[in-house]
Amino acid sequence: MTASTSPSARTAAAVAARRQRSQAAVQRVHDALAALRRQKVRVSVAAVARRANVSRTFVYDNPKARVAVAAALADAGQRHTQLGLAQDDAQQAVWRERALNAEDALKNAHAEIARQRGSIGELLGQIRGLQAEWDDETIARITTENTTLKQRVQLLTAENRMLQERLAAARSTLRFQDRRIADLETRIAEPTSLPAAVQPGELADQGSSSLCTRANDRDKLSNTAAPLSALPNDGRPIIPEDV
Repeated sequence: MTASTSPSARTAAAVAARRQRSQAAVQRVHDALAALRRQKVRVSVAAVARRANVSRTFVYDNPKARVAVAAALADAGQRHTQLGLAQDDAQQAVWRERALNAEDALKNAHAEIARQRGSIGELLGQIRGLQAEWDDETIARITTENTTLKQRVQLLTAENRMLQERLAAARSTLRFQDRRIADLETRIAEPTSLPAAVQPGELADQGSSSLCTRANDRDKLSNTAAPLSALPNDGRPIIPEDV
């Protein structure tokens, strides 16, 4: 009787110990599920088994653990679905706003393109008008006239320079003659300074001849400076009275 009850007692103790370990494992599974929910980590059998320090076989074989994990998976799937729907709604709102903005930008772009096309058409019309007004023959004629005028300006500039030099020489000669006349007039006004051999009649003759010479010099200078009045000098005519 004692021999038969000993194995049964050991069996009962082993079953009780096994049941206790199973309950402890199931409790760890619940604790792992709660920790995953708090941390907002995706729930899976592998994650629960790894966090509860049990095997996947235990999760699948133990009814309490399997039910708890299945409920957690369903809850996580529902929350994921709701979160996905919320994100979809937010994305749809964003994309709707972007679509409206893109449509407005497209309308503005079409309006700007139409305006630019109108401006291009007007400019092309102006270019065609200019091309019709200034044909090749007219351009060649204007170019030839411009070249001819440039050559004439160069020629007139050279002639003007030469006449300016002649005018400067004539003015220098005139100043020299004026100084000679002033000297002769001074000698005439001071008879005491005349040499003894010079008589008053001769002095009068010399004065008359000097005055004639001065008049002739002025006539020559006037004849020399007269053509200058018809030539340009920096855009102004040279007047003989300025000599």
